[in-house]
Amino acid sequence: MENNLFVIFGATGNLTYKKLLPALSRLLENNSISRKTKVICIGRKEFDTASYIEDAIEKSKDVENWDILKKSINYYKMDIKSILDYFILKKSIEENCGPYRSNAVFYLAVGPELFPVVARGISQAGLVGKGDSKGKVVIEKPFGEDLVSAREYNEMVGKYFDENQIFRIDHYLGKEMIQNILVVRFANRIFEEIWDKRGIKSVTILAKETEGVMSRGGYYDKSGALRDMVQNHLMQMFSLIAMDSLESFEPDVVRKNKVKAIERLKLDGGKDNLVIGQYKEYKEAKGVHPQSMTETFVFLKAKVDSKRWEGVPFYFMTGKRLDEKRSEIIVEFKDSTCRPKEWSGEGIESNKLIIKVAPEDGITFQMNIKTPGLSFDVNPATLDYCHKCKAIGNLPEAYEKLILDIIDGDSTLFPRWDEIEYSWRFIDQVKDVIGDAKPFEYRGIDDLVEMTKFED
Repeated sequence: MENNLFVIFGATGNLTYKKLLPALSRLLENNSISRKTKVICIGRKEFDTASYIEDAIEKSKDVENWDILKKSINYYKMDIKSILDYFILKKSIEENCGPYRSNAVFYLAVGPELFPVVARGISQAGLVGKGDSKGKVVIEKPFGEDLVSAREYNEMVGKYFDENQIFRIDHYLGKEMIQNILVVRFANRIFEEIWDKRGIKSVTILAKETEGVMSRGGYYDKSGALRDMVQNHLMQMFSLIAMDSLESFEPDVVRKNKVKAIERLKLDGGKDNLVIGQYKEYKEAKGVHPQSMTETFVFLKAKVDSKRWEGVPFYFMTGKRLDEKRSEIIVEFKDSTCRPKEWSGEGIESNKLIIKVAPEDGITFQMNIKTPGLSFDVNPATLDYCHKCKAIGNLPEAYEKLILDIIDGDSTLFPRWDEIEYSWRFIDQVKDVIGDAKPFEYRGIDDLVEMTKFED
């Protein structure tokens, strides 16, 4: 195994404490990465390594083995806006971390407004430069606030690094069932043969939440459901479902086909097939403007401009303060062409493939069977697969998988810039249709049911 260097900018934030340190701990404990890996935690607070570890132990509740992790951690205090501090950081790394250049990851667990600042410092100090195949820079979502800002961030970061050095991370792509979409589609001929307009009636991609914005009011009020969920999480699920058939699973092939799918996505029908809502108590949340027009719920009908998906509606739904916490993809197949006259049709339902992403992960397939007994009646039945139930030991968390891929240089699960660009183009198209329309006020899912019954 290589001696890795893993540098975290923003090491005293929630992302580091709740996700990155637990993931690194498990990777080290399982020997998925070298025990000689150095983890440099960078922040502004007045910690030394010992006091930082004490603080992290208190806040990182999911770290299972501190005895291993703390041997890798070094805390480094610096002003990330000072170019001089990056040169001092480089000297410190060279003196204390040995031959780290075999594999160096610089993780920007900071706000997007600081991406260009840190990128410039890393580049100018010679920590990572263009053409450095072993130097990697990780950027957390959100990737901008709209197409214009996303382009600005990308152009600034692109001044210092090549596209293949930049890993844009969306933790949804690290989830087991998101990765399983490719296997379900391409390893099962029963689906491969009908995965287009000939076999599929509609696709619904949803992410429902029961909680409100809680302490994220200030951030959420500037983004809303479209930017917070549709632009990234739901778009990632869509691209894997709607992409064309693959000639291989090489990273560039997968990513190219994801881009093509998102590029072809269009809003179908304008305002008639678009619903935005805001839950009743939203304006009472801390950080939310008293006259906020930010949507906390969105439901829209889209289409894919391609021969494969001609006439197939794609529905996107996400929202807060709904009836359940659930994220899944529902693929509804067209009705059977064979319907003997003895079947009234009352008990027959469309075949459905449901890919469950959260909180359970698994697959359900709904089919029709004969009712037990002397009659020839038909009723729906389901085949249910629980992914976690089949796992030996604990399943890896999303960040565990993604961090390992970054270290290994596998970019399959990381969106390219053009994928981000086309996803923002779609969101901006939807925002233009919304205009200055006021979100519908709702108390729960019951208030929204009738409004989301679009005609196919």
